[in-house]
Amino acid sequence: MSASLRSCLDFAVDAAWQAGKITLRYFQSGIHAEWKEDLSPVTVADREAEAKIRDLLARAYPDDGIVGEEFGRVEGSSGTRWIIDPIDGTKSFVQGVPLYGVLIAREGPDGVDVGCCYMPALDEMVWAAKGEGCWWNGRRAAVSSVAELGQACICYTSWPSFAEQGREQQWQQLVASTRLRRGWGDCYGHILVATGRAEASFDPIMNPWDCGPLLPILQEAGGTFTDWQGVPTIYGKDAFSSNGHLFESIIGHLGGHSERGS
Repeated sequence: MSASLRSCLDFAVDAAWQAGKITLRYFQSGIHAEWKEDLSPVTVADREAEAKIRDLLARAYPDDGIVGEEFGRVEGSSGTRWIIDPIDGTKSFVQGVPLYGVLIAREGPDGVDVGCCYMPALDEMVWAAKGEGCWWNGRRAAVSSVAELGQACICYTSWPSFAEQGREQQWQQLVASTRLRRGWGDCYGHILVATGRAEASFDPIMNPWDCGPLLPILQEAGGTFTDWQGVPTIYGKDAFSSNGHLFESIIGHLGGHSERGS
């Protein structure tokens, strides 16, 4: 790994950890949530955590751009930008459920090359750099070896959202083909796939900050992260991750095509 890539990865892990500690000060405290125009919640914890990451970036990488969920876009001059979600899974956070994460990714001219997801309330840190593998709390992370859809555990964020997005039939057909379905959603579902604890995770509605680090994390763990058309991207309107072995089977159920790439 180049010194530059290592430095960026170390920064992302440390920044996610610092932001995560901020969120824990508010977790399970009865925190008040406001509702944004898109009807998603936001709290003071979201804002303080993102402000912390932005402050760290301004000092460490002042020429880089930033895209964050709560405070928008800052243009940079370096050709590199950081993509931030201070709390992915704010609804879980407000509910007092520990399945939320801090997401930080670096995107350069050749795409996202560094990604980190920290689950503060679980104290799970998962990080990856392009070509350097995926790591989970200091040990190598890898997807499962399950190769039959009938043996798969699949995760999702919101069951009704599939019908709301006109995907109810596809979803029901897929669900009927699997062994176990659980609503371990948001980034946590995809992290379960990357660490071999589930075989696929699905989101019918996504933004770049919801999935910035998930592309390198899944790919470096040996899996896939694509939109529902099978295109590896963090800019799809939807997303699903797989352990790779089940990618073709799942894409067939979703009605997409294979374009796995790297």
